Amino acid sequence: MTDTPVRDVSPIVGRPAADPAPPSAPATVLDALDRRILAELQRDAAQSNLALAARVHASAPTCLRRVRRLVQAGVIERQVALLAPGALGSVLTALCEVTLDAQNAERLAAFQALACREPAVTQCYQVSPGPDFLLVVLLPDMPAYQALAQRLFTASAHVRNVRTFFAVNRAKFETQVPFA
Repeated sequence: MTDTPVRDVSPIVGRPAADPAPPSAPATVLDALDRRILAELQRDAAQSNLALAARVHASAPTCLRRVRRLVQAGVIERQVALLAPGALGSVLTALCEVTLDAQNAERLAAFQALACREPAVTQCYQVSPGPDFLLVVLLPDMPAYQALAQRLFTASAHVRNVRTFFAVNRAKFETQVPFA
């Protein structure tokens, strides 16, 4: 099979958001070039394939083929733009610990689905031990939090306890996944 030259100068686009591979899934074997590509894409996913290839010292067709393989393997889950919440009116960050009244699979799945449908919930983790869920929520103000709490926590008879912490300073926010 021969590779035809690719003159792609558009940003590289990954597949739509999908559920990440379960923790038990076998890890994809990454060589040095794959690692350089991933490091560069985590730094700037909007760069063109030609720019990426130049930065990782590979040909454009090789780079494009590698990126497509990493997308298909699920290593690259998706590529997004990171926005400044404050510039868009979200100035309140709340970290919510949620404990349900029962931890059966049906109630856990129902609350998770409810939380994930809420646009202000930017991250939802089922955790153990301690509370059942940890939510990261971005909101414009306290009245918006109160409305969210009414929808998510008090409208559901299955929430036993909620502890919410409000961020006063964000010392670090990183989207890069460390890899060896």
